[in-house]
Amino acid sequence: NFFFEKDRSEQNRKEERNMDEEYDCVVLGTGLKECILSGLLSVDGLKVLHMDRNTYYGGDSASLNMEALYEKYRNGAKPPGTPQESRQYNVDLIPKFIMATGILVKMLIHTDVTRYLDFRSVAGSYVYTGGKIYKVPATDAEALKSPLLGLLEKRRAKKFFVFVQDYNIADAATHQGVSPNTPMIEVFRKFGLADDTIDFVGHALALHRDDDYLQQPAGDTIMKIKLYVESLARYTKSPYIYPLYGLGELPQAFARLSAIYGGTYMLNKPFDELIMEGGKVVGVKSEGSIAKCKFVIGDPSYFPNKVQKKGQVVRCICILNAPVPNTDNSDSTQIIIPQKQVKRKSDIYISVVSSTHNVCPKGKFVAIVSTTVETGNPEAELQPAFAIMGPIQEKFLYVSDNYVPTDDGTKDRVFVSSSYDPTSHFETTCEDVMDIYRRVTGKEVDLSPPAKPAGGGEGQ
Repeated sequence: NFFFEKDRSEQNRKEERNMDEEYDCVVLGTGLKECILSGLLSVDGLKVLHMDRNTYYGGDSASLNMEALYEKYRNGAKPPGTPQESRQYNVDLIPKFIMATGILVKMLIHTDVTRYLDFRSVAGSYVYTGGKIYKVPATDAEALKSPLLGLLEKRRAKKFFVFVQDYNIADAATHQGVSPNTPMIEVFRKFGLADDTIDFVGHALALHRDDDYLQQPAGDTIMKIKLYVESLARYTKSPYIYPLYGLGELPQAFARLSAIYGGTYMLNKPFDELIMEGGKVVGVKSEGSIAKCKFVIGDPSYFPNKVQKKGQVVRCICILNAPVPNTDNSDSTQIIIPQKQVKRKSDIYISVVSSTHNVCPKGKFVAIVSTTVETGNPEAELQPAFAIMGPIQEKFLYVSDNYVPTDDGTKDRVFVSSSYDPTSHFETTCEDVMDIYRRVTGKEVDLSPPAKPAGGGEGQ
């Protein structure tokens, strides 16, 4: 591992020296959003100090072994099996897949963080309709054979998809009378799509969590469908990829990037308070020492007075001994249960990975279910997912409060990220990162591929 334990007394002396320095930015928490931001800012030449009160990287977006899962969710009980078996698990606390041509991939390529990571494509994408699981068609041939749509509906759907494929927001000649501001429901009506098809397109392709999008401008949904189709074209099985050894590798990879560009990291470092002058942050206090800085970035857990609760997310880690039934024995898959299918207001997501991704022993599967909490009994809300997953060996259920910042941070120079939503991919995560970066620097994140250097390589 790139990060390793050092002699504690030497570490303490080093930390005291580092705390006495002046930084452009102090980042609190090593969740994925915070690590991406510290990486981007370090590459920009800013001097960054990155602290975490935890002893491990990743915060809420860490991946834990079985012993750590039992520690967290079973009151410190010991898991069955050997320590070696426990270490074969790398289970994500925030289950998400990566869109193959989405924003996160562009960030990984732009910063060259891909050199620290290996990815596998996700084997399939499925949708729950009318009490059954169906594969989301990945090719024209699959679409023609798919039982999801009847023959006449397939023709109407084909016209709609050709329209979406050709649609260019900047070119009115491609709009067929549909401006980007037209409500999405009107676009569906224009093509005569049935309710089940609308459900499928809006939730399994555009990946909307609820039906609010139907009354919102169509441009956003059209771009989401295009992203799905372009990502699908990259790998053909599904539009998703996933890192070997779990999502906890992502924050560590961006942390490594920051360190290479001079960023300073401190784990197991308590946060005492912010030092303010004239209504603006000027430093961060920890264990009596103050690190001076021009601005601070952090996750909601560090700033309870700067966030408000906006609902809850329920997640359940399920250990299985077999693939989810009716998914063609896939070693990895995403299953979406659209809200209307189970009389809910928000979708239920199931993400399945296995030993193919080095996240569990051979013969085991990790399925993580998540949704927005709508009742006083969150576990019961996941029942439609449990019912289609086959026998479940172990469950770890947890409910997380969803926090959003109460201000944009531009006045006091304290920029707070939002909690991770229940979506099955990282697009909203990256949108939050880009928004914070814009507020901090006054410019957009550069997502262009890196210029190839004339020679040389990374210094070790």
